[in-house]
Order: sequence, then structure tokens, then C-alpha cells
Amino acid sequence: MFFVFSKIFGFVTTPSNFAALLCLLGLLLLVTEWRVLASRLIVSGVVLLLLFGFSPLGNVLLLTLSERFPAWHDTGRVPDGIIVLGGAINPELSAARGTAEINASGERMTAAVELARRFPSARIVLTGGNNSLIHPVSTEAFAGAQFLESLGVAHDRIVLEDRARTTAENAIFTRDLLKPRPGEYWLLVTSAMHMPRAMGVFRAAGFDVAPYPVDWRTRGWRDAGAPFDTLSGGLSRMDTAVHEWIGLIGYRLSGRSRELLPGPQ
Repeated sequence: MFFVFSKIFGFVTTPSNFAALLCLLGLLLLVTEWRVLASRLIVSGVVLLLLFGFSPLGNVLLLTLSERFPAWHDTGRVPDGIIVLGGAINPELSAARGTAEINASGERMTAAVELARRFPSARIVLTGGNNSLIHPVSTEAFAGAQFLESLGVAHDRIVLEDRARTTAENAIFTRDLLKPRPGEYWLLVTSAMHMPRAMGVFRAAGFDVAPYPVDWRTRGWRDAGAPFDTLSGGLSRMDTAVHEWIGLIGYRLSGRSRELLPGPQ
């Protein structure tokens, strides 16, 4: 039930959706006696679309997250395994096309291939089910395994956790599957903007992992003052950033994370 509620809440609170819904509600009210309110809703929706689409606000919100954990540096310690969070593959599209279809977060998968070659003794753990509410036909973990194997990663090195639909479930189900022992060294691969939320839930689950952030969407804080040159680009960045912030707040309030904005320890 929580998962269904989170999907509905996430749809409504996505900035571009919220602004569009304001405009739609205003249009519906134009034919009623609430025409003044309707006009205000439409104007508010348009202003928000322009603000979210062209201002650097989306970058500011994203940078606050993506700059929390620095890039991983090799200390000479060989990892026991590499955990790759789902979110880089569209399972429905992959099933329909018969090949792994990666999205804007695809660096999670390419980093997994690079690390597999760099540390040939490490296990590669793919965690990701299918978070579709309607007719899920495949899982991210299964499609991800196909992708890794097509690039030369041996089948017997890949471990699949294919039930998780949320980041919190990624942590809990992976912990239960692997049963990590004290002293083991595990790398956690996910997008830089997603790393704070991921580290928060893995810490809460009692699974000690080392962050390996990838998929930076900005050049750094210099992008905090740069407006977007397309409406779609700014809206996409804003939607992504707000999604992560809502996830952080929700996980903290629900006890899935002990920190609102986790950082390096």
C-alpha cells in the first residue's frame, strides 16, 4: 500500500506535473462561476512552468545532493563485491526489444562493467525488480544481467536481487540475500544525486557499504547560476531533483533512514 501511495504522491508532486495540473484545473473552472480563481490557477501554473524550466533552481537542488559524496578513490583494498542499484534500465522496453535498454542513468551499468574488469574476484550484485503498477513483465536485474554478460562479465559472477521496487527494499533485500560478514568490503554504485538516499537506507539496514557515485548531471557548483536554454531541460532537472528530495524526506519521516541528508562518515 505504501508503494502505491508513494507512486501517486510522486506523480502529483513532480514539479512539471504539479504546474500542469494547476493549469488543467484552471481550464476546467473557466466554465464555472469560479472564473477569477481559474485565471489565477492558470497564471500560477504558467509562471511555475517558466520558473522550473528556465531558472537554475533545479541545478541548485540537485547539486546539494550530488556533491555530498566525492568520487571514489582506490585505496588498494579489493572489494568483495559491487552492488549496482536499479534505475538504469527500462525492464518493459528491454523485454519488448529483447535487449537491455538503458536510460540516462546508464553509467551505473557501464561502471559495473568497468569495476568487474578491474576487480575480477568481486561479485557483481544487481538489485532491482519492477516498480510498474500495471502488468510488470520483467525485472531490471534480469535485463541488467543480460547487459553485463553481453559485455563479457561471466554469468557465475552475477548475483540477482529481483524483488526490490524501492531504494529501501534494495538495501533490505540485498542485505538478506548476501548476509555480509564483518570486515567485508562492498562498493555501492548509483547516481551521485541518489547516493545520499541510498547510503541512508543501507546504513539503517545495517549494511556497511562504500559509496561509488556515478552519473553526475552537472559540472559542479558553477552550474548553480546557469539558466537553462530549453524549457524541457530545466523541467527534467527540476523533476529529478525534487523526486530525490521528497524521497529523502519521506524515508526520514518513515524511519527508513536515520538521517535527512546523509553524507560521508
